[in-house]
Amino acid sequence: MLKLSKKADYGLIALKHLAMHYGEESFSASDIAEAYGISTPLMAKVLQKLARGGLVAARHGSSGGYTLAREASRITALDAIHAIEGPLFITSCVTHRGQCGQTNTCIVREPLRKVNDSILDVLNKVTISQMTEEASSSEVVELRV
Repeated sequence: MLKLSKKADYGLIALKHLAMHYGEESFSASDIAEAYGISTPLMAKVLQKLARGGLVAARHGSSGGYTLAREASRITALDAIHAIEGPLFITSCVTHRGQCGQTNTCIVREPLRKVNDSILDVLNKVTISQMTEEASSSEVVELRV
């Protein structure tokens, strides 16, 4: 089953929260964690990974906190997932780590690669700004097979 980790989910939550308040103020990890009932230490780790990935900017000091590093329309769901998890693969045969023991006889490698590429393409089209819009007023992305 393809499933994002809790950290990836929390990263998307944090980015959406920051996007909804873009240009207003910065938020601490505890501000965001408290708003959504998430562990503060876990949210702090997630925000640190997002900062290392260049998606959020951290300001230190009494008025410090996190803000988006760029406009929400320029941050994709794939950017967030990649910053938290690293590269996303649905199966090991489509990674860059090499070949599995079934390479010579495998009949699903190419179809699975296409599925993986399609998922990555969809996640790369969904922006954080789209995620902040009301679900009823806009369609996030259309998946065509």
